Amino acid sequence: MKTTRIAALLAATLAVSSCADTGPKQTGGTLIGAGLGGLAGSQLGGGKGALAMTALGVLGGAFLGSEVGKSLDRADRTYMANNAQSTLERAPVGQTSSWRNPDSGNSGTITPTRTYQAENRPCREYQETIMVGGREETAIGRACRNADGTWQIVQ
Repeated sequence: MKTTRIAALLAATLAVSSCADTGPKQTGGTLIGAGLGGLAGSQLGGGKGALAMTALGVLGGAFLGSEVGKSLDRADRTYMANNAQSTLERAPVGQTSSWRNPDSGNSGTITPTRTYQAENRPCREYQETIMVGGREETAIGRACRNADGTWQIVQ
């Protein structure tokens, strides 16, 4: 039931974002932000409040992700993804690593906050910060290692 409601909220967010004049960066940012925001919100609420916090997290994350996505270009996302992959694979909990695109000036950090096993594969929780145009955006997330060694964001 909870998964169905979250999926409905994400679908509504997608529908709204597709009506606006958005580019692929903004749409991608909206989706990633909604997922991370929903994850963060679900961790904060308890009982029936969990659904409300998840919904607020999805909406807030979608908005923030949309704003970040407006400004992150393909090179920024490549720097960010490469940094995330190597950090999640090698960095101990609490160690922050950073990336910076010298062309755009955008930058970010990622810090693993917890390591655990789920479904017989290593997973990590992390905090990520992105600086775009002088504005800082922060998110928390979870990722698990795929069989091919890459890390994938999970909810």
